Amino acid sequence: MRRVLLVMTAVFVVSLFAAGAFAEDFKLSIPLPLTGKQAKFGEMMKRSYEIAAEEINAKGGIKKRKIMLSFEDSGAKPETARAIVEKLIDVNKQPIIVGEYTSACAKAVAAVAEERKTPYLIVASADDDITRQHYKYVFRQNAVNGHYGDGVVDFLRRVVKPKTIAVLYESSAFGTSGAEAMVKDAEKLGTRVLMKERYEAGSVDFRPLLSKVKAARPDVVYMVSYVMDASLLMKQIKELRVDAKLFAGGAAGFAIPEFIDNAKDAAEYVVSATLWTPQVKFQGAREFAEKYKKHYGDYPSYHGASAYSALYVLKNTLERAKAWTPDKIRDALKATNMKTVFGPIKFEDREGYQNQNFMDTLVIQVQKGAFETIWPTQYASKKYIYPIPSWRERR
Repeated sequence: MRRVLLVMTAVFVVSLFAAGAFAEDFKLSIPLPLTGKQAKFGEMMKRSYEIAAEEINAKGGIKKRKIMLSFEDSGAKPETARAIVEKLIDVNKQPIIVGEYTSACAKAVAAVAEERKTPYLIVASADDDITRQHYKYVFRQNAVNGHYGDGVVDFLRRVVKPKTIAVLYESSAFGTSGAEAMVKDAEKLGTRVLMKERYEAGSVDFRPLLSKVKAARPDVVYMVSYVMDASLLMKQIKELRVDAKLFAGGAAGFAIPEFIDNAKDAAEYVVSATLWTPQVKFQGAREFAEKYKKHYGDYPSYHGASAYSALYVLKNTLERAKAWTPDKIRDALKATNMKTVFGPIKFEDREGYQNQNFMDTLVIQVQKGAFETIWPTQYASKKYIYPIPSWRERR
């Protein structure tokens, strides 16, 4: 009898294991800037990953494996990001890398991932060159810088119709590629570029640069900056009374709540490119936005939506992969074709890019101290305000 009980117990344990009751957790460590100047972005993305993981685990995980998240602070330093990912691949044997924020860090991570033949899913880094290296293991779900401004360019073409533009950008891979993309777009619009001026990230005095802008009197001032520089630029534009028909940002620092918090009334009427808003009609977008706001007091920007969706892309990929090895995961990632809160995700090889997701870009405008989606009109939550009043006309 005892022998029968032992056999029955052994069979029961084996069957439980086969059913996944004792399956190992899927451990995923994500590199992000959690300290330093880009920590706001890292914090938003971390929270969004955590919301997605909680939802996925509550519904049974991935093939009955719970996602166990952890985060590594890169401080937005490429050499630190590289070291983190080398450890994750070589020591932890993590079969896929997800994350990072700045383009400089993503470039460093991409090089390691390709060298180690480990798939890397880029979530929010936009420098065009990253997916132009003929890498086989590097995938990007957010738009490239060359397309970030598509919505803004269309708004300029159809509404503003500017004759002149000034382009200001920070000295980073993101800033440089964003500025170059706008110069090319301006040429297509027949808009003359009066200035293309680079500044050092983290500058505290933009007045000499902005005095040149004031003297040039462009119709549009287009800026590519992270949040602290974006806020300070607009505060000093207001201080110097630099007038233009439109002030526009190339996403990033102009598209997150901290921009309004920091720039205050100087942010009013500023438009920005963005990849996502809570008003988009993608299934689950509003629910995610409201859940995030309930927990953290404000709506997330596209950075959060992309991070949240990345875990669902991971889930979809791992469920289709023939094995959880880097090569099989890479093959499954390449075949991705799904809808997410962030929009449709499909990795394509076109326009000189490899494994790149292409998506529509939107335009937001600060109206009465809040972001409103204004373009394209089918996504609009409010009608755009244009022309904008001069600083003298504002109360």
